[in-house]
Amino acid sequence: MLSSVTRVAVRNSGARLPSIRFYSEGATGAPRSGGEKQSDTFTKREKAQEDLYVRQVEAQKLKALREALKKQREHLDDIEAHLDALEKK
Repeated sequence: MLSSVTRVAVRNSGARLPSIRFYSEGATGAPRSGGEKQSDTFTKREKAQEDLYVRQVEAQKLKALREALKKQREHLDDIEAHLDALEKK
């Protein structure tokens, strides 16, 4: 904390104190108040990136499910072949 003598010296010396920058609502990508949907470039880009990520994750899951289904079908074919062999005996 500055003493009263230091405060007077700072005021009289013409030294500038740092200014504070205030941003308007939504300037940093934060949701805007008021409830109405006002979109800006940042929120559109962010939504597009999130949508792309979700689609990629879903595509990976779908690929894994298809591989699992293929393995299950192969396994069922093997079992059916084994059952057919047993019935022929």
